[in-house]
Amino acid sequence: MHRRYKDLRVWQSAIQRVIATHQLTRTFPAEEKFVLTQQMQRSTLSIPSNIAEGYGRGSDAALRRFLLIARGSLFELETQALIAAQLGYLKVESLQEAIDKVFAQLAALIRHIGEQ
Repeated sequence: MHRRYKDLRVWQSAIQRVIATHQLTRTFPAEEKFVLTQQMQRSTLSIPSNIAEGYGRGSDAALRRFLLIARGSLFELETQALIAAQLGYLKVESLQEAIDKVFAQLAALIRHIGEQ
């Protein structure tokens, strides 16, 4: 099993998504600070965190389980972005391409772990 999770493109992409999401949510209205802003930040932070935790567990089964959790957090982020777009806080296209990229990378890694 690959022990250097920081070298994984999916982890690197997820870290970039964390930074971009924090920057984006800073533009949300003040009344969203403790609602949508925090929820989007938590969801996006959970993605690379779960990838790292899965690697730290030391087994392919644990890694796969945490990769699936990370994918769930990505779906949460996508849902929250759609809501933010409908509220007029952002254009969903600004996030969708990055979300799709991380999803494809996660899916490939999940498949790879399952084939071993």
